[in-house]
Amino acid sequence: MEVLHFTREPVPEAVTADMQQLNQLSAQQFSALTEVLFRFLGEPKEVERFLTQLSEFATVNKISLGPLKNIVKSLLLVPNGALKRTLSAEQVRADLITLGLSEEKAGYFEEQWKEHSPTLSRLAVGQTLMINQLIDMEWKFGVTAGSSELEKVGSIFLQLKLVVKKGNQIEPVYVELTLPQFYSFLHEMERVKTSLDCLS
Repeated sequence: MEVLHFTREPVPEAVTADMQQLNQLSAQQFSALTEVLFRFLGEPKEVERFLTQLSEFATVNKISLGPLKNIVKSLLLVPNGALKRTLSAEQVRADLITLGLSEEKAGYFEEQWKEHSPTLSRLAVGQTLMINQLIDMEWKFGVTAGSSELEKVGSIFLQLKLVVKKGNQIEPVYVELTLPQFYSFLHEMERVKTSLDCLS
């Protein structure tokens, strides 16, 4: 299997089978399911509503709920990983195709990702900052020496190690950013600092 952007871990074989099941859905069914999925990603605490919507989807489309839950779980791996690694819509699409989703459906998901990812990214950052207190931070710059993609060779990246306090535990969180992502992150941090200075 080709390299996936959203994870460095091997993906369970069931994920490929679940993608094949998604390919069996009509375009209309896939768009309805994607809508349910993005609504859940936008409001992750609404688990009850999400399960109810999945159940309704299964009933309307005459699909067994058990296998549908597995399919959705597999599909959720990609956006969840994409948020952690700040992937572009093109990388999300490429990963879905690599996992076996059809070009057409992966393209539709890419469009939805473009539309929803700014909101989802803000939500993810907000949740991280609310839940975890930042204790320490280390960073390293590096240059890509070798890659399967020629244009990536020689590109600069930044590795951040954030030490956060989760409840009573202290744990490291690792983040890797490209140079443009780092500048965007820096710009956001400066904006936050300015806002905080105005309030104090």
